[in-house]
Amino acid sequence: MQLLIWLVLAVLVVVAPALVWWQRRQRVASGAGALRVAEARDTVADWPPTLTRVLSVTERQAYQLLRQAVPELMVLAQVPLSRFIRVPTRYSYGEWLGRVGQLSVDLLVCDQTAAIVAVIEIRPAQESERSRQRHLRMTRVLKAAGVRVLVWPEGDLPTPQAVRETLLPREVGAERAAAKAKQTVPGAGPLTAIPVAEVREAGAEPDDTQRDPPPTTWYGDLDDPADKPRR
Repeated sequence: MQLLIWLVLAVLVVVAPALVWWQRRQRVASGAGALRVAEARDTVADWPPTLTRVLSVTERQAYQLLRQAVPELMVLAQVPLSRFIRVPTRYSYGEWLGRVGQLSVDLLVCDQTAAIVAVIEIRPAQESERSRQRHLRMTRVLKAAGVRVLVWPEGDLPTPQAVRETLLPREVGAERAAAKAKQTVPGAGPLTAIPVAEVREAGAEPDDTQRDPPPTTWYGDLDDPADKPRR
């Protein structure tokens, strides 16, 4: 009986490593086969592209509202977070990109130097739990980066005056003070200019170049060397 037990143990010692090696080889072969199939696909033929609108109806209304309320500011639409937020590279950039980097803000408001003033998010009345969690994660990242986030309910957009007072409170105050002064000074002539947001020249600040957006290849050195170009 003892001899039989020793024989079984000997067989297991020999067979077990071979079985593990075979399973690993099968997984590698399966992964390589899937990779070859993916590489064989054609980007255009297998995914025929069609055009869609960049903005929804409400987003277009919000865009026009901003253009009317703050014409001295730039308004950009559907900008991904990875375009205007940098993150440390000590952890996987691909993981961060999958979490929030590929998400796009609805409207991005900037001054004339492309410095961010605020992010405008248009939220529908009915939102799925998954969409809500995604927006919460994105908002958390934006606020951690010091970005002001304004949420406008779909179908209940603010007035142009309210938008201007929110985004340019100093300029609105200066405009009101100038208008009041004109009314109280007898015979005062027309004002030569209305104070607007100060526009900084590029390079006026020592660290101005540090605020430039990351280029599209900024994280190229983090790509997996095993990756192959796709068609």
